[in-house]
Formats: sequence, C-alpha cells, structure tokens
Amino acid sequence: MAVSPGGAREDPRRESHYPHHAHREVSGGWLRPSVFGAMDGLVSNFALISGVAGGQAEPKTVALAGLAGLAAGAFSMAVGEYTSVASQAELAQAEIAVEREELRRRPQAELRELAELYISRGVDPDLAYQVAEQLSKDPEQALKIHSQEELGVDPHSLPSPRLAAVSSFISFAFGAMVPLLPYLLGASSLWPALVLALLGLFGTGALVSRVTARGWLYSGMRQMLLGAAAAGLTYLFGSAVGAGLS
Repeated sequence: MAVSPGGAREDPRRESHYPHHAHREVSGGWLRPSVFGAMDGLVSNFALISGVAGGQAEPKTVALAGLAGLAAGAFSMAVGEYTSVASQAELAQAEIAVEREELRRRPQAELRELAELYISRGVDPDLAYQVAEQLSKDPEQALKIHSQEELGVDPHSLPSPRLAAVSSFISFAFGAMVPLLPYLLGASSLWPALVLALLGLFGTGALVSRVTARGWLYSGMRQMLLGAAAAGLTYLFGSAVGAGLS
C-alpha cells in the first residue's frame, strides 16, 4: 500500500483519481517502416542523384535516374517489409498455436509453469499459484498471458504486414521525392537538390527525436551529416566513373 504524507497507509485501489503517466505506443507496425522508409528514401535517392550528377549527366538524365530510384526503392521497401512482417507474424501464430494446444492437453502443467515463473520473479509461492489459477480460468486470457511471458507477443496485437508495406512505400516515396523535386522543377545543377536534401535530412532526424530519448538538434545533425557523407562519396564515385567512361 502507498503511504500518505501523514504516515498512514493508503489502499492503492482507492487511488484511481490520481494522475497516471502514459507511454507512447512502441510495438505497432507503422512507426519503424515509416521512419526507416523516409530516411532511406532521402539518403538513397539523394546519393543516387549525386552519383549520376557527378558523372556529368544531363539534368534530364539525373531526373530520370531519380524517378527510377524512387519507384524501385518504394516497391522494394514495400515488398521487403510485407515479407518480413508477414513471416514474423506467421512464426508467432505457429508458436501461439503450439501454446494453445499445450493449454488444452496439459492445463495443470501450464498452470504450474506460470506459477513458477511468478515465483522466480519474487512472488510468494502460495500467492503465485493463486494468481496462476485465477488467470487460467479463462482459456483466452491464459493463452494471452503465456504468449506474452514465453514468446513476448500478444496474440491479438500482431503487426500488420499490409500496414508495414503501405507505410514504408509512402514514406520512402516521400523521402525520395525531396532531392528529386528541384530537377522536376527545372533545376540544372545539384545545388538546389543538395540544400533541399540536407534540410530534409535534418528535419526527419529532428522529427525522430520526438519518439526517442535523443535531443532534436543531435538527431537532426547526425542524420544530416550521415546523409551528406553518403551522397558525397557517391558523387566522387560517379565523377570517377564518368571520367573513365568519357
């Protein structure tokens, strides 16, 4: 029980009127592919455009390469995310099915397993068995508890492959469009794309800091410098290859 400022113990069941902290959602299927897709689209297409421009290609050729990079990257990201998340979900479902069958065939053994888990975490043995028995009365509740404790997954909240694929496709295309936009609007040099891409990299890095423990300035600068380094190296590679082919 909680202790009041006056020293008296308070019943925690009567503290529902107290404010409670809230957590951000961290297990959904959209956040990781969206963030990764936007950054990957920005960095990879910026680097591609820089490499083609470094090879002294015509602006139309650079624009065409950027469009091809956007389309290829977005479809590749979507297919990869769908396959990855679907495979992960199918594996989890297969293991959940095993756990469901064990609960049906050996309910007492599964009850003891759950009680022993609580005991290993410091719960009194008698209380651990009482809690395990209470939770095991509902088969679906028991399945959820066992899946979370043994597999680390919630059988009713598995990531969605479609959501992951759509999120990664849209975010990659959005990120890849940033350095490409100046060429589509008639730019004839790399400088406008460079400025826009660096601003985009800093912005996405700063945005990511809102769901992490890092400061916005650190996250933004880190992403901008890493993206600039990738584009700079690709530009030098393109210049060397272009010079060799000319």
